[in-house]
Amino acid sequence: MELKQVNRSLQQASSQLQEANRDLTRLSNLDGLTGIANRRMFDQTLETEWNRARRTGTHLSLVLADIDHFKQLNDASGHQMGDECLKLIAAELAKAARRATDLVARFGGEEFALILPGTDPLQAAQLAESARLGVERLGILYSNQPAGASITISLGIASVVGNLFPSAEALVGAADGALYLAKHQGRNRAIAHPGRGIRTVRPVST
Repeated sequence: MELKQVNRSLQQASSQLQEANRDLTRLSNLDGLTGIANRRMFDQTLETEWNRARRTGTHLSLVLADIDHFKQLNDASGHQMGDECLKLIAAELAKAARRATDLVARFGGEEFALILPGTDPLQAAQLAESARLGVERLGILYSNQPAGASITISLGIASVVGNLFPSAEALVGAADGALYLAKHQGRNRAIAHPGRGIRTVRPVST
């Protein structure tokens, strides 16, 4: 009887340890502020989905989104307001990319990324536009802008099937280049990379 109780206690402790390890792994993959995937999880997932897309010949799309004039929001309203803005926009992007295979991640600072396996260029563009409109409808106001001016995002889209890009990093570079164009052409818009030819550049300062 005592041996059974000891075994039962050991099994319970082992189960609790496994659950704690799962929680630790999950937390290590999440952004502490927004609760979505962090950059580490983004890098791992993109590499996995890139390899899968090359192996199966299926589409893989990537969307990079950047908050327009975010520095002005922080300067005028404070970092607490900036943090709240990041949380709201992260939640809105998660609504747009709602399939189980999609991943929404905080790419860095005020920039987000959406990994969309099995999503072709048209579908990715539609999703990006839906996300853009969703953020615009949140109505997060700038305190130092004209009445009615609300927070918006700019988005860059890149899609791959087969061997269009030589690496996952090249796909990121393509989406980054499209994001730069969206910023350069006036912000609050989604622009898709047309294929080869856009060099890797960083978004203009916001």
